[in-house]
Amino acid sequence: MSIFSNNIRFLRAKRKLSQQNVADELVISRVRYSKYENGISEPPIELLIKISKYFHVSIDLMLSVDIQKYPTDDMLKLPDNRIVLPVAVDTHGNDTIEIIPQKASMGYLEGYSDVDYIESLQRIALPFLTNGKYRAFPADGDSMPPFRNGSYIVGKYVEGINDLKQGKTYVFVTLNDGITYKRFKERKENTICVSADNSFYEPYEISFEEVVEIWQYASGIFPEDFEPGDYESYNFKEMFRELRQDIRDLDKKVSGRRRKKS
Repeated sequence: MSIFSNNIRFLRAKRKLSQQNVADELVISRVRYSKYENGISEPPIELLIKISKYFHVSIDLMLSVDIQKYPTDDMLKLPDNRIVLPVAVDTHGNDTIEIIPQKASMGYLEGYSDVDYIESLQRIALPFLTNGKYRAFPADGDSMPPFRNGSYIVGKYVEGINDLKQGKTYVFVTLNDGITYKRFKERKENTICVSADNSFYEPYEISFEEVVEIWQYASGIFPEDFEPGDYESYNFKEMFRELRQDIRDLDKKVSGRRRKKS
């Protein structure tokens, strides 16, 4: 038996249909359809598409997810047929969130759509976070104080770019940069403009096609206290940023004088 055969049997039973009912809709014999449910044979791609449309379940889910374990009504579906698993609870009934490991954060780009990978992640319960799907991402670098290496940013799942709110901070999972935590500034025709709260870093744009997932900041986990003195390094970086800009301006002036002389 395969995941696919179990799924179509479950979906048919959920609708209280007979094998003959489904076979008639697919314009095939009942015997042929029963072989699919029993895992004796697999449908060709054309028929697989028809089955997917008939049950209103994406091919990706039909082939890779045990729908009995994760009811489709509770899944958050993405445009390219990926899914975000529904909220899980602990033994006390508290919602739990997955934690992306510090050392394996880049592996998230390969595993974010893999059900087994997501299920393998450690979980914690934060009872004050409810009414949504949450996930904890590791902070990396110094672009967004007070988060620093070792901290975790807990984000609430956002379904699309249209749901972004100006001035709010988000975890953006992108194809090129991986996991990045930035403040949303504005939406343009085919890109979004984001910035770091650390002024040393310039705002930049991310194309819609690069965005894989978006999680709005909901809470933070700080293994260590962020001391006030830690901001001193940011002040030095700001000084170097301004110095770098002064050098650029000076270079432009010198280049302009040279052109006039020539």
